[in-house]
Amino acid sequence: MARAQDRERIGAILDRSTDPDSGPGGVDVVGDPAFVAAVDGVIALGGDGTMLGAMRLMTGRAVPVLGVNHGNLGFLVEVSPPDLEAALAHLVAGDFTVEARSCLVADTPGTPLATRYGFNDVVLARMGRTGAVSVDLTVNGQRYGYYKCDALVVSTSSGSTAYNYAAGGPVLSPSAAAIVVTPVAPMAGIGRSVVLGAGDRIGLHVAGDSTRVAVDIDGTAAAELTPGETLTAVLREDAAQVVRLAAGTHGDRSRVKLSLLDLPLRRDQLLDLIPEEIRRRITGADG
Repeated sequence: MARAQDRERIGAILDRSTDPDSGPGGVDVVGDPAFVAAVDGVIALGGDGTMLGAMRLMTGRAVPVLGVNHGNLGFLVEVSPPDLEAALAHLVAGDFTVEARSCLVADTPGTPLATRYGFNDVVLARMGRTGAVSVDLTVNGQRYGYYKCDALVVSTSSGSTAYNYAAGGPVLSPSAAAIVVTPVAPMAGIGRSVVLGAGDRIGLHVAGDSTRVAVDIDGTAAAELTPGETLTAVLREDAAQVVRLAAGTHGDRSRVKLSLLDLPLRRDQLLDLIPEEIRRRITGADG
């Protein structure tokens, strides 16, 4: 928590928790509209999913968002819980930079979406164990081809290390204003990733031979589509601001995390890669 003198400089501390008793004393609990209108900065305690939720919450009013990692890999979040107090001191002193992040804005005419903003990706996936997602792709109103696959991932550059990467898609620089469309287990049609520009308007029309399609945005269930319906997506640049205390260090850590995903080992097996003498010295074990 912030020290008393830092609290005075930060101002009011708000919590948008639905449980008023879950937060510490001296913190005002408010609803989402009041929270969005009042805050000048957001601290997201959790993993990448929590960070994405905080960014989506603030799309209408971009303010700096600092991620504190209570999750697993944490590509978006930068601060570990033991370093939070020092991070708050940097925030109070203005000793930080801000990274602008783009998001996809999705629309489905006639079908309401639970959320429209995807900072990682918009995914069209089959709802059952049979059938396939069959959609026609248009870009700026022009036909590009069709997909027949288990799922289709439309990703931002910063989200390219998520589902897109797992599906064999390319990793894009976070600074690239681009969209990548990657099919998962393609059976027919376009079988590789397509990279599009920031100004392109994507249309995905569910074909007549498609199974029912679930739309997930940043891992959140957003809608269900039936044959004949269309989802459109455009890139909105500078939709969120992410706090960086040490951008170079964060980038290095992210590259290491990404390289570890390619290893044929589980996380608890990575210690086997460290020589036994060094492992004993780090852990203090005798043998």
